[in-house]
Amino acid sequence: MKVYEIFKSIQGESSYAGLPFVFVRLTGCNLRCTYCDTTYAFEEGFDISEEKLIAKIDSYFLKFVEITGGEPLLQKEIYPLTEELVNKDYTILVETNGTMDISQLNEEIIRVVDIKCPGSGESDRMRWKNIDSLTEKDEVKFVIMNREDYEWAKEISEKYKLNKKLTVNFSPAYGFLKPDKLADWILEDNLNVRFNLQQQKYIWPGIEKGV
Repeated sequence: MKVYEIFKSIQGESSYAGLPFVFVRLTGCNLRCTYCDTTYAFEEGFDISEEKLIAKIDSYFLKFVEITGGEPLLQKEIYPLTEELVNKDYTILVETNGTMDISQLNEEIIRVVDIKCPGSGESDRMRWKNIDSLTEKDEVKFVIMNREDYEWAKEISEKYKLNKKLTVNFSPAYGFLKPDKLADWILEDNLNVRFNLQQQKYIWPGIEKGV
């Protein structure tokens, strides 16, 4: 499979925020979101076998792994890879942009589905059938650029009763929406959602890769 980077860092998002994780960032994405902060992973990277990749993951001596991108489900090799990681008792998060079928992943895997808001320019690409596959251990994320995105995310959350089913993360788009503004909106509306910051951007400001 083609990988852009493998590294150890503090998990910056989701309900697992703050925990040490091994991150595997796969190359390639089928979307071009306006706020994308990983454009460098669209094409570059290196080929690695499943055996060598697992050996690299094992070398960090952690039991939490996130596979991200790009869009990790574009590479079919992710399925045998994650099956082997499940067999080795890793806790695995797969962060996906919601356009690919998530139902093929092992049920032990935590799927973090990024539901694209209108401000991303890609909201019409969502595979809505994925919502039927979500379970209480999975999570969804809305990256919010402005008030329009916020109202849209709120409407979608209510329409699909997401916060009655799983963890719903509302994230301010870094560099576009101030975190305090989003926090104020959530508090004003008494929303049952999780305010989600990309903690790595505040721990290591200005560093894009390897964190």
